[in-house]
Amino acid sequence: MKLTTTSFTDNGAIPGEFAFAVMDPVNHVALSGNRNPQLAWSDVPTGTQSFVLICHDPDVPSRGDDVNQEGREVPASLPRVDFFHWLLLDIPAATREIAAGSHSDGVTARGKPGPAAPQGMVHGVNDYTGWFAGDEQMGGNYFGYDGPCPPWNDTLLHHYVFTLYALDIAALPKGQTMNGQAVRAAIAGHVLAEASVTGTFTLNPKLC
Repeated sequence: MKLTTTSFTDNGAIPGEFAFAVMDPVNHVALSGNRNPQLAWSDVPTGTQSFVLICHDPDVPSRGDDVNQEGREVPASLPRVDFFHWLLLDIPAATREIAAGSHSDGVTARGKPGPAAPQGMVHGVNDYTGWFAGDEQMGGNYFGYDGPCPPWNDTLLHHYVFTLYALDIAALPKGQTMNGQAVRAAIAGHVLAEASVTGTFTLNPKLC
């Protein structure tokens, strides 16, 4: 199976229109277009009944002590953890493309509604749900796609891995709102094939 995108080059920089935020010379960051990128796939294995799409950033700091703090930097040596940006479930077996901006077009304070997604698909909740928990203006359940917004003082370039999974089941069992860990657990044992494309992003001017 092969996954491609016209929105950025594999292992290249993700344009700001597909990010949650971009660099700002005064405030470090400014909210951006937050559009989901275009994705297309081919060479689907026989027996595929549905697809699942996961986008995650494996470069998120495991501790927040220095994150976005003036006069400090997040060291590249700090252990990193996964941060899920998009969980799209129950993609019909006949689908071969997701258009740019079809699942997200702009930042929605408190998160986009869900779990229902276009064409009978289902959105899980991304990790901005936890990141903004307790924030009076932004707190809520963040369904669907929300793009890159790494710490503006992180010395490590962040990678955003979009992985498509071909499954031997038509739908995932969902007794609860699905986060990244729940989706990974639900697809275990049902994956016929997978394919990925990766983009990079930073809000640190020193890395540009």
